[in-house]
Amino acid sequence: MRLFLPLVFAFHPLNPVLAQTDSLQTEPIANDSGQTLKPNYALLRGIFAAQSVLYLGTIYGLSKSWYKNPLTKFTFKDDTREWLQMDKMGHVYTSYQIARHTAELYRKTGISKRQMLVYGAISGIIFQTPIEILDGFSPDYGFSPGDMIANISGSVIYLGQIALWDEVRIQPKFSFHYTSLSKVRPELLGSNRSESWLKDYNGQTYWFSGSPGTFFKNSGWPSWLCFSVGYGIHNMVSAEKGKSIERGYRPYRQYYLSLDIDLTKIKTRSKLVKTIGFFANSIKIPAPALQISKKGIDFKPFYF
Repeated sequence: MRLFLPLVFAFHPLNPVLAQTDSLQTEPIANDSGQTLKPNYALLRGIFAAQSVLYLGTIYGLSKSWYKNPLTKFTFKDDTREWLQMDKMGHVYTSYQIARHTAELYRKTGISKRQMLVYGAISGIIFQTPIEILDGFSPDYGFSPGDMIANISGSVIYLGQIALWDEVRIQPKFSFHYTSLSKVRPELLGSNRSESWLKDYNGQTYWFSGSPGTFFKNSGWPSWLCFSVGYGIHNMVSAEKGKSIERGYRPYRQYYLSLDIDLTKIKTRSKLVKTIGFFANSIKIPAPALQISKKGIDFKPFYF
């Protein structure tokens, strides 16, 4: 944990050296009225304080509630083959969303666009790092290099798109439906509905949504109407595929093609609607979908 805290301070906008002579400084950010925003250092300090409390609270809360056995020496574990990589998709998605939301929060302070993106991307990695470190000290888990790569990838997906296109064109999203498999192993897949949406990977689907209209500006395709590609799994009642087979299940991957809506691209003057659209854009809307798996192609008239 101590290794990562200096990284936060080194890149944080309150760092006195960086705040005064920032080599990454670009054009000042303008608000919706076209007025130049000056950095709001009081707001920056408030954000930093809130992030610090959340960071430390995460470490403390996880160490007390998530880990059943006392923490021991630090170990590594290669879990890249578990859950048919669905847990890695979750890490990518979570890191991306933290980066996206944090960058937007920093944007409100009036710092430069490049600063905003860097701080957002770093936050996407930093806020998942405590989990990985605590896993390393847990006798039940172990530090996963695969998880860390997925965490970094999520932030890179956000930062890379802004750097390449000056906008987000491909949105990672999430959807979930309850399955009967959680009843088979409730201790692993969730003993109730509130646990199942987090633990039952069989009901999760991770999506990448993008609109042709954002790639081809003169095509006439509405920028809010997206095609979406999804990934899911089924019949995994254990982290390992082999153990699921031993229990009488045949795990397999599922791929999806569907339509989606980019709620941030819907034109409106209402700040409330814009805010709701920004937060809700983390979720894939229910829509018809084609499911492709080893069982063939199946049409889902309403899939979530």
